[in-house]
Amino acid sequence: MGDQTPLWEQIGSSFVQHYYQMFDSDRSQLGSIYIDASCLTWEGQPCQGKRAIVEKLTSLPFTKIAHSITAQDHQPTPDNCILSMVVGQLKADDDHIIGFHQCFILKNINDAWVCTNDMFRLAVHNFG
Repeated sequence: MGDQTPLWEQIGSSFVQHYYQMFDSDRSQLGSIYIDASCLTWEGQPCQGKRAIVEKLTSLPFTKIAHSITAQDHQPTPDNCILSMVVGQLKADDDHIIGFHQCFILKNINDAWVCTNDMFRLAVHNFG
């Protein structure tokens, strides 16, 4: 066994790298990682289905974005999925750098890992 990285860690890390690379370069291509039953909650706004998710992500009000991942954790689930939690920072257009949290559930369907659930929140706090 030794120091071998568990398979779910490898799959989760590869997915995270692929997701943010695609998000930062061409959000319209993200439809390839979702299925029609996928759910996204973006800053509290839910949507379901590949088309609705891509419409939401491509309609976000910025031209360019860059993500920097500071931590990621992955766990196998009892139903053979992978739960991934990502913490990082992003910079959109000329805005200030801001923290974010994102959670994914990945499922293997027909020998391909897809995202069935995706939740995103900016790390902002309103204490007023």
